Amino acid sequence: MEFNILKGKFTVNQVKQLNPLVLAIVGDAIYEVFIRAYLVEQNRDMNVHKIHVKAVAYVKAHGQSEFMKSLIDDLDEEELRIFKRARNAKSGTTPKNGDLNEYKWATGFEALVGFLYLSEKNERLNYIFDKIISISLGDE
Repeated sequence: MEFNILKGKFTVNQVKQLNPLVLAIVGDAIYEVFIRAYLVEQNRDMNVHKIHVKAVAYVKAHGQSEFMKSLIDDLDEEELRIFKRARNAKSGTTPKNGDLNEYKWATGFEALVGFLYLSEKNERLNYIFDKIISISLGDE
């Protein structure tokens, strides 16, 4: 998912300087768009409600934290630092449904996605998304 209007707007160092919760809000949006587009591509004849229900399983905190636990050993030092900064950040909100630990891991996951996206590390982002799809297909 590449939007040329944003190409080259951030250096890796500039992205690293962003608040980890800012990275998470970007990552949340990018991840949700990816999941929805993927589900539409895989289920072209499925109705909107069913696609939405499937998407929720991927994007809710529980799903994201489980994916992150499967990915953590694959992260390099830089990615692990981004994840931990976001996981440990004080967000000022508490989850309405779900536990705080899952919420923190999901925030770290979203920040990692935001970091990779804004840093234009598309190959790495695709690797992570491919791994999530392969993990989720194993669960079905």
